Amino acid sequence: QVRLVESGGGLVQAGDSLTLSCAASGRPFDPITMAWFRQALGKEREFVSAITWSGNFTTIADSVKGRFAISRNTAKNAIYLQMNSLKPEDTAAYYCAATPSGRLWVKVAEYDYWGQGTQVTVSS
Repeated sequence: QVRLVESGGGLVQAGDSLTLSCAASGRPFDPITMAWFRQALGKEREFVSAITWSGNFTTIADSVKGRFAISRNTAKNAIYLQMNSLKPEDTAAYYCAATPSGRLWVKVAEYDYWGQGTQVTVSS
């Protein structure tokens, strides 16, 4: 079993930056892919970014490309989402997810483990 705990969310103004963290514990992690998804109120959960545990491969949604960046720290069993130039439309609950696969999956159904989420609210 993999346990994922997100942190770092909060209320910020448009144009600000925020870094989310996801700490993973449980089963051995290699190979495993981890990702960030987000879900705005009344909308479906959508893919943001994913990274292989080796860190050699990443992918990111077009909607945040150039503003967000995913990274990992294998020593701390953690991944991060650096979010810059935040916009009100980035407001959502952000979830960390993991799957015992080395591929960069972008669909919710491909991920087996989920955190509880951390809220990011961007005011205009």
